[in-house]
Amino acid sequence: KTMELFGEGRTEAIFQFESSGMQDMCRKLRPKELEDLSALNALYRPGPLDGGMIDDFIDRHRGVQDVSYIVPEMEGILGNTFGVLAYQEQVMQLAQKLAGDSLGDADLMRRAMGKKKQSEMAKHEHQFIDGAVERGIKKKTAKEIFDLMAKFADYGFNRSHSAAYALITYQT
Repeated sequence: KTMELFGEGRTEAIFQFESSGMQDMCRKLRPKELEDLSALNALYRPGPLDGGMIDDFIDRHRGVQDVSYIVPEMEGILGNTFGVLAYQEQVMQLAQKLAGDSLGDADLMRRAMGKKKQSEMAKHEHQFIDGAVERGIKKKTAKEIFDLMAKFADYGFNRSHSAAYALITYQT
């Protein structure tokens, strides 16, 4: 019954979900579980909204649009968000899996992206692309993935925060 209220957009005075825009997103998505609220919370940010990521998430969640991945190796990381980058941790996991970055290097890349430090970004871009190419991904595809991660990371949200916020939202 609680999720029905979210699906109807009846979220007045509900933490993180009270704006008219978020109410509209709830009506479009019709969340079914806490994970849906967590993803909405993470995606309702300027970058994902401007880039159409939230619309892709909603359409894929509802089965209107096919879920797709730039490379099959992304499915294990982006599967629970229907192929859409929603969390900072996903950027780090992609760097680890696709380019062979250590967790520390992946975190440094995420931070450089978030702070838009061009000199650091260039270093991480080369490292990511080289690592991905070594693992069999075409250079052009590796660049496409890096650009997607960089675009997202400007506004990326931490999954643990989003999940905690979603729980508070649900309880409220």
